[in-house]
Amino acid sequence: MSHSDEITAVLKEHPQARRDSLIPILQQIQDRTGFISPQAVQMVSDELSLPTSKIYGVATFYNQFRFQPLGKFHVQVCRGTACHVKGSAAVLDMLIRELNIKPDETTRDGLFSLEIVACIGACGLAPVISVNGEFHGGVTPDNIKKILDSYRAQAQKDQSQNDAQEDKAK
Repeated sequence: MSHSDEITAVLKEHPQARRDSLIPILQQIQDRTGFISPQAVQMVSDELSLPTSKIYGVATFYNQFRFQPLGKFHVQVCRGTACHVKGSAAVLDMLIRELNIKPDETTRDGLFSLEIVACIGACGLAPVISVNGEFHGGVTPDNIKKILDSYRAQAQKDQSQNDAQEDKAK
């Protein structure tokens, strides 16, 4: 299903929706498409007869909404108290340097996205990062490159398998 079709499907699930349906609609769109695109904002605006500025106002108020697609590997850096005390700021700095992106951005190749979270809930592993829900505890700036390289290798392996399957299909 195309991005536009996904948005249309969500809007059809909310016939005669009004302003009070805005947050659930945005949540569903993000669940289906991975983020809130400018196209989604415009389509919701048209459907609910709300200005796009109102929709952006609501969506930017809540930190649950994203305006860019996540990378294949979504990296979350815990900045909770235990992680902070044990050096998560240096881990974050190394991730920023290694990925060449800032938090809430996605690498140009779409492989990685980076997010700061208040607490992952794994304080005993501090400092901790999560990549697509897989926890890496006791992380240091020195082992960030190794962790990222393992995901890069996985992406290459996945791509090679996809290429092989496409070749077979031909």
